[in-house]
Amino acid sequence: MATVLAFHAHPDDEVFLTGGTLARAAAEGHRAIVVVATDGVMKSVAEGGTTRMEELRASAAELGVARVVHLGYADSGHGKELYPDPPDRTRFVRAGTEEAAARLAEILREENVDLLLSYDPNGGYGHRDHVKVHEVGRRAAELAGVPRVLEATIPRDVVVRLVRLVRLLRIPFRFDDRALAKAYSPSAAITHRIDVRRYAGQKQRALAAHRSEVAGNGRMAPVMRILVRLPTPVFGRLLGREWYVELKLG
Repeated sequence: MATVLAFHAHPDDEVFLTGGTLARAAAEGHRAIVVVATDGVMKSVAEGGTTRMEELRASAAELGVARVVHLGYADSGHGKELYPDPPDRTRFVRAGTEEAAARLAEILREENVDLLLSYDPNGGYGHRDHVKVHEVGRRAAELAGVPRVLEATIPRDVVVRLVRLVRLLRIPFRFDDRALAKAYSPSAAITHRIDVRRYAGQKQRALAAHRSEVAGNGRMAPVMRILVRLPTPVFGRLLGREWYVELKLG
């Protein structure tokens, strides 16, 4: 039995990029763990935790994930303005890379992790917290001596096709098409293409568990609302593959 740890920026990221991989790993008898740098909340958090962390735990249960950990940072936001830190914690993008990597490395050592799933150098679509995940994940793997690192991504040609479909269906989508065409990773860089259509139902239920995001007004909310209502075979055709670039260690 191996231990697989997926390191993500915010709750719900675990579904889109690695949900099927985690479900498959758990189904095959491996220990799956999710660590999020932030709880997806911009403000201070009352004692007792947040709705988004509760939703993450529900999502993780659908995927068969054995443990969920929050590194303790606040969401950094995605606009041009970087707001001051809330009184109770540091925004992830402002955290020292060595400090954050040490926190993650402690978990990697504790769990004796065999495989770390992180993000590509672009941080996917370029969110500042996602880029930071790439930096922190790579350094934490070095500190803990993790033998393998796969960086989650999407081939750019797939991104372009999906964006065209969203525009064709006139789904509200507040992203810059030209920026997305240069985001994620080129197809030539992909080292692992994983078919997770068998786990589409779990992945769809895990996405639906993020109720506040599905019902909210975030940039991805309109797309999420459609995805959770699709027939599962259709959902599987759209989100039934996951891609990674293996990091060369040493």
